[in-house]
Amino acid sequence: MNKEILFIQGNSAVVRGALDAGLKFFAGYPITPSTEIAEELSMELPRRGGTFIQMEDELASLAAVIGASLAGAKAMTATSGPGFSLMQENLGFAAMTEVPCVIVNVMRGGPSTGLPTSPSQSDIMQARWGSHGDRPVVVMYGSSVAECYSLTIRAFNISEQYRIPVILLLDEIVAHMREKMDLSIVEGVPVIERRRPAVPPQEYRPFEGGPDGVPPMADFGEGYRYHVTGLTHDEMGMPTNDPAETSRLIDRLMGKVRNNTGEIVLAEKFLCDDAKTVIVACGAVARSARDAVRMLRKKGASVGLFRPVTIWPFPRRQLAELLPGVNKFIVPEMNAGQLVYAVERAVGCRAQTVSVTRTSSELFHPEEIVAAAL
Repeated sequence: MNKEILFIQGNSAVVRGALDAGLKFFAGYPITPSTEIAEELSMELPRRGGTFIQMEDELASLAAVIGASLAGAKAMTATSGPGFSLMQENLGFAAMTEVPCVIVNVMRGGPSTGLPTSPSQSDIMQARWGSHGDRPVVVMYGSSVAECYSLTIRAFNISEQYRIPVILLLDEIVAHMREKMDLSIVEGVPVIERRRPAVPPQEYRPFEGGPDGVPPMADFGEGYRYHVTGLTHDEMGMPTNDPAETSRLIDRLMGKVRNNTGEIVLAEKFLCDDAKTVIVACGAVARSARDAVRMLRKKGASVGLFRPVTIWPFPRRQLAELLPGVNKFIVPEMNAGQLVYAVERAVGCRAQTVSVTRTSSELFHPEEIVAAAL
């Protein structure tokens, strides 16, 4: 067992996780507060036989990532709010064409150029709804340096297993903080590879879903030639307007995530067994919320913390399991209110939901969350 303990930054942990997951290609454009990911990969990836390209913008960055993935390389990019906005068109393209790729979005204050060096959680809804159309979406949100590592590997695994783009959200605080990471805890995270065709090229149907709805994926350049288009297409990848083909395709794309939520969705519960009030928080805010729960418990209050690790699909079932014991959910977040809507949808009218927002790009102090809970 590797007992090495590292003291590293969140962005550096993302780099280590990506390399350990088998990353071979990175294309990106520098943007605060994600730039360290690109900087470190520009040095480390070529040393490991991979390729790093600094692109002219974020739209081209994700396009290059998609091309590299089609050629068989595990590929990713990293960006922040304004760049993430530019990637939305190609995010939809990657979902429609079922190209595995990982997008790391280190959130900062916005909108527009906003506050480049300050934290925010304002991209939660954009991560789910930013690209038009019905498409499968998996979004995770880390709260520690160790999770920056482990969730990066998990993002690659889900992307490769289900042939979908996967988004890893971080906020500037988690991305730039430094803390200990015990490799004996995070080592041994399994690495999953994409499924390959088991038939010769002439029998290959590139968009024919198997029992789990996920088609095997051949690399461009290894003898399998097939058509890739963002248009609605049939199992051979050829464009079609046939209603039955259209419905079959979109239902299968959505089903890859919908039918596997049990394997995809992660959430953490802290002191929720007897809680009457539950704080729902993610990212850096969850760290403050955990301290707030401890402080409230010392005051005799029955309070717990529910932390969605997978933001989309939102862990509705896990949250709903806390009912009917909980009568109030408090949702502190560094935006004008986004996560709260997912909580309200899961809870309905069965408990009170209280939104606590902050748009100043300042982290909540535990005492402020305590005050909101009393």
